[in-house]
Amino acid sequence: MVTATSDKKTSRAKSASGAFRRYDAALKYLFSMTDYEQMLRVRYNRDTFSLDRMFRLLKGLGDPQDRIRTVHIAGTKGKGSTVEMLSQMLIACGYKVGVYTSPHIVDIRERIRINHTMISQAALTRLISTVEPIIEQMGDDKPTFFEIFTSLAFMYFANEAVDVAVIETGLGGRLDSTNVLKPDVCGLTSISLDHMHQLGRTVGLIAKEKAGIFKPDIPAVSVPQRPEVEAVLRSAAKASKTPLMFAGKEIDFSYRFESSRATGPQTRVCMTTETSNFEHLPVPLLGEHQALNCGLALALLDELKKKGFDRITDATAVEGLRQTYLPGRMEMVCRDPRMIADGAHNAASVAALMKAIGQNIPYDSMVVVFGCAVDKDIPGMMRELALGADKIVFTSAGGPRAAKTRDLADAFEECTGKTAQVANSVEEALAIAASAVSREDIICATGSFYLVGAVKQILAARQQQQAS
Repeated sequence: MVTATSDKKTSRAKSASGAFRRYDAALKYLFSMTDYEQMLRVRYNRDTFSLDRMFRLLKGLGDPQDRIRTVHIAGTKGKGSTVEMLSQMLIACGYKVGVYTSPHIVDIRERIRINHTMISQAALTRLISTVEPIIEQMGDDKPTFFEIFTSLAFMYFANEAVDVAVIETGLGGRLDSTNVLKPDVCGLTSISLDHMHQLGRTVGLIAKEKAGIFKPDIPAVSVPQRPEVEAVLRSAAKASKTPLMFAGKEIDFSYRFESSRATGPQTRVCMTTETSNFEHLPVPLLGEHQALNCGLALALLDELKKKGFDRITDATAVEGLRQTYLPGRMEMVCRDPRMIADGAHNAASVAALMKAIGQNIPYDSMVVVFGCAVDKDIPGMMRELALGADKIVFTSAGGPRAAKTRDLADAFEECTGKTAQVANSVEEALAIAASAVSREDIICATGSFYLVGAVKQILAARQQQQAS
């Protein structure tokens, strides 16, 4: 809650017209709102996650979501990768593309981008100034941080007249703030256990929440899912009159992992429909799991082609796909010593990461720096880490939801019978890891995007210090 003193400071940072003069003052106002991303326990219901409240906020802003064409993507893991591959192909085909994702890694403006460029500080300040009086008119039922930020993205994309915006859900789907859209097509990435306190303790229950983005007569495309997830999605699609297609079933899709002297380790995909034909395309992001995300991006692109996006050609899309780059996913953040940062934050993601590193990066020994949120499937993550890491250093990912370092180490020992080191800070954890590796070894920092952000900030500060 904002205190009277902070209210006075905020008012001094605003112009006579009520607009915020400074970016930091605008952000301070925004961060004073309820932020479920920072809360350990949040009730998942129509009071805390209220689409009615979101619709009221957007109505006060002139319903900007109705002035943009969109692709809506939900799922447990792979949303960000799918968003980036799809948006890169659309940009290559000459479209002006908005992207809305969460969370950010270093700068909050990463969440709202057009053609790779983050929203400017000045533009974000103006938008917060626009939304502030609407928020204040809503009395005691003020929107949350995520609801507000989502509305800012919609306003920005509408004001900038994007051709299409690729929108990633935050939590779940059914009650997510982004679920006010009437998209051209919906996408579902791989569904696994995560956010179980809110979404349910089985993959079936979680799938039902994700399927909440289905709309009548709006096509939906899914990656291959485990049988119980597929059954739930098909049932939900039938109930909502949603045409649902699965890659590998209704859509002709396949992939394979290969390695050669010429290309090194590589995953390739094939996808064929009545309107598209992609043969043996190299997946631009490392990891066999990225083949599924790539297939989904191609299938979504194909659906947009059917919806009148006639500048899309297969050849140009392939050129765009090759340019895909995604920070915080198998990102080589340091060369000496070699260090990878990845935001894997559930057991399935950690398993995919360990496999991807083993397939794509030669090394003798791997030291993992790990920190995660306390409400995650920690035993599951510990078991997957033990299969890939030769040494683990536990640290805090930061924030009120971060698991305690000692608790992580105890959980690891209980699950695996192995011991691990602990560090009081991310900087100390990196120092311990660096002292334990040689040129042929590798460090992997993972468990949370907050941890990845902290690692990247520490490395950037070191680089700046060395340059000065």
